[in-house]
Amino acid sequence: MYLHTFVLLMSMQQQPAQAPVQLAPSPVARLTIQPNTRTITAGDTLRLTAQPMDASGNPIANAEIRFQRAGGYFEGTVESNGLIRSGSTGTLPVAVVVNVAGSRPYVERFEIHMVPGAAARVEGTDQLARMVVGQRFHFGARAYSSTGDDRSDPISWKSLAPAILKVNGDGLATATGAGKAVLVATAGGASAQINVQVVANTIASVEITPATTQARQGDVIRFKATPKTAAGKAIEGLTPTWSFSPGQGEIGADGGFVGYNPGEYTITANFGSRSADATVRLSERDVRRPLTVISRVPRTLFTTEEVWIHQNGKVAYLGSGGGGDRLYAIDISNPSHPVVTDSIIANTRRVNDMQSTPDGKFLIFTREGASDRKNGIVIASLEDPLHPKVISEFTDGVTAGVHSVFVYDQPKYGRQVYITNDGTGALHVIDIGDPYHPKQIAEWRTPRPDAGRSLHDLDIRDGIAYLAYWNDGLVMLDVGNGIKGGSPSNPQFISQYKYDLNKMYKDVEDTFGPGFIRGTHTAWKFKNYVVIADEVFPNGAVKGAKDASAGRAYGRLQFVDISDITRPKTVAWYEPEYGGVHNVWIAGDTMYIGAYNAGFHVFDVSGEIRGDLRAQGREMAHLNTADMDGKVQNTAMTWGVVVNPRDGLAYVNDMYNGLWVVRLEPKRQPVLP
Repeated sequence: MYLHTFVLLMSMQQQPAQAPVQLAPSPVARLTIQPNTRTITAGDTLRLTAQPMDASGNPIANAEIRFQRAGGYFEGTVESNGLIRSGSTGTLPVAVVVNVAGSRPYVERFEIHMVPGAAARVEGTDQLARMVVGQRFHFGARAYSSTGDDRSDPISWKSLAPAILKVNGDGLATATGAGKAVLVATAGGASAQINVQVVANTIASVEITPATTQARQGDVIRFKATPKTAAGKAIEGLTPTWSFSPGQGEIGADGGFVGYNPGEYTITANFGSRSADATVRLSERDVRRPLTVISRVPRTLFTTEEVWIHQNGKVAYLGSGGGGDRLYAIDISNPSHPVVTDSIIANTRRVNDMQSTPDGKFLIFTREGASDRKNGIVIASLEDPLHPKVISEFTDGVTAGVHSVFVYDQPKYGRQVYITNDGTGALHVIDIGDPYHPKQIAEWRTPRPDAGRSLHDLDIRDGIAYLAYWNDGLVMLDVGNGIKGGSPSNPQFISQYKYDLNKMYKDVEDTFGPGFIRGTHTAWKFKNYVVIADEVFPNGAVKGAKDASAGRAYGRLQFVDISDITRPKTVAWYEPEYGGVHNVWIAGDTMYIGAYNAGFHVFDVSGEIRGDLRAQGREMAHLNTADMDGKVQNTAMTWGVVVNPRDGLAYVNDMYNGLWVVRLEPKRQPVLP
């Protein structure tokens, strides 16, 4: 749905120009648009009117006026009569088209800035509960609107007990005397209080463990600093100010350090007048491995969408898009010679996603763009996995289209398929205990206006649904885990990780203009993390460019720590130098990424994850999936990958170049003299 909006924009810019109809110039010289405001609070509506004026400043009668959206496709809507519906924060480009009979259309463009509401709460970010006299620490805080939108308000700080704890306007605090202190962080009309206990400084020495250590770049090393009295007794409950030098990396308040470059680092724990150092020596991570392309299944009639592998490991299913009306069944029992054995032709223009049931007996796939608008999902029997047969469909309430599906079995509740709704952004839960007669048992959606709600992807593990909710970030629901009393028929909200997409991708707007496509696109549960990836495309192309050079993808992948699922936090990220991040697959400690223009990437995600994954040498392999035999020649547009547990091969689907079967080879051994 989202990528195809971008592809349509690109194709429109690449169409050969038609000979223009000879019409008189428009008599419209300018528009008077009321009201004058161009800024509204996210979630509000705004009614605009336009009066065309001629060069002499006189109103023009009998003009047809039409408002339309020119970007911001998932943040708001524009009705032809000038009603603006703001669904989320962002910038909504608007075009006003004026037609006067016998003359060329007049077009005027402007932007509606949709901003967060007033600061409703302030939350501390970096903080300490206990300090020692003489210690310094930089406290941090963020301001949010009542709907959880991140605000950029400057935070002002003050101490209610400056004789105990002084703080400057930036939050840098110095403990000056023993006692209890309260820091107040204020933004607009909202504030938060942080309680700090300052204790007398009886520290005679500080011990860091480990004192010396050797590891690889990217490994997380947890240091502990223990302050001690002159008698050698440990002083409990204090947290140092951590720092390191030289080199690139990061260290948290918990003492967790990750270094990006090989070399020697000095780690320092500071308690004001007392500090101690530790030494870390990092070697190269040394995880690079070669790849081998085993075979190809080029597709040129339509673009290639999602791939799925049957539980027997011998059959793959491949979706089509860009007007595609079919799903392919492919015999991969000999991965060196995959063979298309059958296909299902459906009333759709896109088969975006599919998944077989855990027992391998049925296949569910999505439909978008059906000519009769009966999209929804299709269920096929896999009595013969090489020749799927349609047995039923479900369209009730999801005729606008379904983008993603996830089949999930729970002994207590049976078998359901969780699907997304392109029209409302809602999650629908469909019971398929009887796959010939699917029925809906639940529906859930985030509490935001329809104009800004969009659900893209989902992953379900241990009775918890992890939802990539576009403008709402990562949303987690109890659908049978029990943590919030939820079930498939009664999903219950657990928590949310929401972030400022506009700020994160400001460079895209600066380069190509406002109204670009951006949102939380993918969710994948891994260990105590949820991996989320954003889909980002500019609102336009490089001026003067054509073909593959006309546009590109952007995007960041994040590891969200859910050790405390009620307080998710981002701890690591990956952003390609060129290209985006789309779909991921994790097998063991290896993460596979479809990165659009950036091709196919493989990462080592062993151990604890923290910091910039690309900077710390975790990338294992990369393949440019451009090919002269593709639908679009010599252009990579890698969608994603599925790893076959039967043989460990990666089945990489590229939108422009079909299916690639790739093997990650063992690490090359050094040649000994």
